[in-house]
Amino acid sequence: MAEQRVAIVTGGSRGIGRDSAERLARDGMAVVVVCAGNEAEANAAVEAITAGGGRAIAARADVADEQAVAAVFDRAEAEFGGVDVVVHAAARMVLAPLAELDLDELDSMHRTNIRGTFVVGQQAARRVRDGGAIINFSTSVLALAIPGYSGYAASKGAVEAITLILARELRGRDITVNAVAPGPTATSLFLDGKDEETIARMAAQPPLERLGNPSDIAEVVSFLAGPARWINGQTIRANGGIA
Repeated sequence: MAEQRVAIVTGGSRGIGRDSAERLARDGMAVVVVCAGNEAEANAAVEAITAGGGRAIAARADVADEQAVAAVFDRAEAEFGGVDVVVHAAARMVLAPLAELDLDELDSMHRTNIRGTFVVGQQAARRVRDGGAIINFSTSVLALAIPGYSGYAASKGAVEAITLILARELRGRDITVNAVAPGPTATSLFLDGKDEETIARMAAQPPLERLGNPSDIAEVVSFLAGPARWINGQTIRANGGIA
């Protein structure tokens, strides 16, 4: 019998991360659901996976804290024997025009989104088993260039650069490194602070005329984590054709 593959999913307690964790479990992987602080939601994700016959554990870590992230990988190896897939979905989003963006908020967002990608990527590069996959998260806002998103988009531009370079640095390991760039997706991160008119307008923009669902993005994660062995160093824009 083939050894069970093991996935670590940061930001796995809610939204796209939660759907990705549950989808990878349905694909047959053991999953470590990583949260920043909402342990109740992380435990609920674990319960949903185990209720469906899967294997999962919850872990808490600030993704920008290298010791905390190393401890998550230690636990995955101790519980499940190794790590094959890392899905780095944890992120912060603070919106404001560039001229008005609070610089402390910018620093905090970039600590999570850029330093966090480095920290998670370092452990993944050192510890993912040959034949594995590393999946980061960008955003389709990079192409859309929506006012108010400069700080967030800048952080995700960094993620795309890191993704391509890490893919090349892992030459010879048979490890793919890709990023997923969702468009407007019906998660609390996207919906919070927007009125119904704004949400309806954004939902009408893609040719498919709807918001994405977290499950739509989880499908792409599943593809990159499993059969998509010839896709490497790419950013997949999962946005319904918006850009």
